[in-house]
Amino acid sequence: MRDDKLLTKIAALLRQAEGTDNPHEAETFMQAAQRLATAASIDLAVARSHDPAGRTSTVPVSRQIAIGEKGKRGLRTYVQLFVAIARANDVTVDVAGNSTFVMAYGFADDIDTCETLYTSLVVQMVAASDAYLRSGAYKGEEFSRVVTRGTGWRSRRVIETKPLSPITARLNFQSAFAERIGKRLNEAREQARADALSADPDEASRPSSTAVALRDKEIEVSDFYRSESKARGTWQPSSASAGYSEAARKAGDRAGRRAKIGPDREFGGPRGALE
Repeated sequence: MRDDKLLTKIAALLRQAEGTDNPHEAETFMQAAQRLATAASIDLAVARSHDPAGRTSTVPVSRQIAIGEKGKRGLRTYVQLFVAIARANDVTVDVAGNSTFVMAYGFADDIDTCETLYTSLVVQMVAASDAYLRSGAYKGEEFSRVVTRGTGWRSRRVIETKPLSPITARLNFQSAFAERIGKRLNEAREQARADALSADPDEASRPSSTAVALRDKEIEVSDFYRSESKARGTWQPSSASAGYSEAARKAGDRAGRRAKIGPDREFGGPRGALE
């Protein structure tokens, strides 16, 4: 398990990200927090690879995580955000058919990181989309969706354009927000992995001990997922019939760039479904 000193460092970086109105400073602190979390995950993987007892005592787990209540609109974008965070933290995810919960598969510390990041970011995503709708910026915009016209052999799929509704604006905004967050976290993760590999004294020999440990961890999580998952089919964040708005997506992407990474001011803060 990660020690308190490490969590304190991560918490300090997250609070600094939340405490500045400068988006460039927030970006720096956020990526530093993700790199630190990734570096800790790498250290644990390397330590386990050199400790037979550690490999048997610390194993992948599965955890059900609530996303929202059945019937709430927009849960798919909440799931999309969690999936984006999970991909940057070595966690594999199955999604409930109604998007009310996800099953996360990975090492407990990595799942903890995902939940912590999600707790902060989902609140920011909802707040940012609410502000976008209140601004009225979406009014006058249009969205496109694929619809089926006619029946039987005369049916055909066409692209229909209509005025942008509030719910379609929200869904497009939040989807783009989630995509941008995933890109930001993945960039920080890849930088941390590159730093760890370059610092490995065995880097001259291929593959290095760090690379082997990371590959072993990936295989272990993958094998665990295949043995435990009962999911069928492939989850998609959105469908063509839901509607596409370039303007709302651009606004969501900008908000995702500005988002501050932090778990409600305290690392390991309360988690749970959002109303």
